[in-house]
Amino acid sequence: MHADVHHLLHTIESAELRSEAGEFRLPRTSLRTRVGWTLVEVGLRLTTQGREAAATAPRAAAFRPA
Repeated sequence: MHADVHHLLHTIESAELRSEAGEFRLPRTSLRTRVGWTLVEVGLRLTTQGREAAATAPRAAAFRPA
């Protein structure tokens, strides 16, 4: 194949791929939104770790005088 033809086909294919990739881009979110969701995720992880630690921690028997 001639180098010119190969270059032309490559240019056409790369343009098609760029246009297809542009359709699948996620909308950019603001920094404030991303930080907010990150804080929510961290908070949820901390609360579930606290519950797991409380559930597995040894408990003292309750003292009930007779």
